[in-house]
Amino acid sequence: MLSNAGGVISGMDAVQSDDSSTSSRSAYANDSELALDRYSGTIFKSLRRIDQRKWAHAYLKGLLVTPGKKSVRRLAAAISRDPSVVPSLRQFVSLSPWDFDEVMTELTRWVARHGPTPVWSIGRAVLPKRGDRSVGVHRYFDPASGRTLNCQLGLGAFLCVGDTQVPVDWCLHLPESWTGSSERRAETRIPHSEQYQPLWAQALRLVERLSARTDSASSVVLVDMSDEPDVRWLLHGLAKRRHDFVVAVPPHLAVLPAGEKTPAPVGARTLLQAQSQETAVIGLPHGHQRSTLFQTSLVRLSGNSLGHSPGPVFRLYTEVSPDRPRPVWLTSLAHQAIAEVGSITALQHGTAYAIGSMQRDFGLLDFEGRSFPGWYHHMALVSAAYAFQRLHGFNSVVPSRRQDGHRHGVPPRRHEEISRGRPADRTENAVGRSLSSENRTGN
Repeated sequence: MLSNAGGVISGMDAVQSDDSSTSSRSAYANDSELALDRYSGTIFKSLRRIDQRKWAHAYLKGLLVTPGKKSVRRLAAAISRDPSVVPSLRQFVSLSPWDFDEVMTELTRWVARHGPTPVWSIGRAVLPKRGDRSVGVHRYFDPASGRTLNCQLGLGAFLCVGDTQVPVDWCLHLPESWTGSSERRAETRIPHSEQYQPLWAQALRLVERLSARTDSASSVVLVDMSDEPDVRWLLHGLAKRRHDFVVAVPPHLAVLPAGEKTPAPVGARTLLQAQSQETAVIGLPHGHQRSTLFQTSLVRLSGNSLGHSPGPVFRLYTEVSPDRPRPVWLTSLAHQAIAEVGSITALQHGTAYAIGSMQRDFGLLDFEGRSFPGWYHHMALVSAAYAFQRLHGFNSVVPSRRQDGHRHGVPPRRHEEISRGRPADRTENAVGRSLSSENRTGN
């Protein structure tokens, strides 16, 4: 009897434990849903119509709960069984009139409230495309992969909050073959105000917009422009706006060694190769550190003074690697320790990581439309989803499996729960019921 009683008690404990676990998951799902409601209401409050804000929330939710490819059809299936949701979502992202800048302004403010943003990082998103009809698509040599791709090229501005980097603005690069074609402009609805800008000018445009949206005038701008022949225009523009910067420059950029009375211009990498090596310990995310060899020199820009007083002193530096030449960097933080500027440089890997995560797990590559407004709307929605997941910790997104078998962003136990429909099924069904009960008109 005692043995049987023990078995009954153990079984009851197991049932109670399972009930407790289910209750905990339900509470987690409800809390996440409420947090997402509040977040969506804040980020998309500039949308003028109730139905627009409803579809913004639905699209955002779809990006967070849909596994794999984030096509509109798959997003709709993940949040509702109503077939009319598909055209409604497509209408909202591609045709509905709402302002990208206003949404990204709210996103910038929301991210900035999560902590200081000492660094603004600018990264490139390479979005491969088939054909030549999607807005801005062109042949582009991607330095990261060493390949020439048929793609769209987006320049993104990221706020660095602790160890997290979050996108808060984008510029689509439009080659002159697009801005100079009235037919292409009309087909993809490119505004008359959008004209060709080189990458350095688009980077400066992102910095100006961030400056207008935030109070972080002292933030350091981090950007790789090692393939931009006119990078000095960016350097002058940042200096004129009193922004400190850490910029990767072309290795052949002409510089003047500081401290010499009549210095002759010399290529940046050539000058660095003549310098002795020094060791510095740089800070990495999550409290890690790495001992690194550097070559560095104080320089001025060639042709900067136009015969008048010498220009400002910058620090030129590069990491020393036995395998291959590393990028050459120029910073206005000339008198900061090399360990400090090296730690800022290391944040560039976090920017690339964030873009890769958005491509794999948040649908950055999955926009099916071809228009200019649609591209910007999609980028705003993906950025909002990524920001919420990274800074709020919403874990209903199901990341794609990487080649090494690891899934980014969610602990293994959470992946198992999600794949079995817990707790994401509750929040998906709640959204689905809400959408099915409303009249879907006028996106």
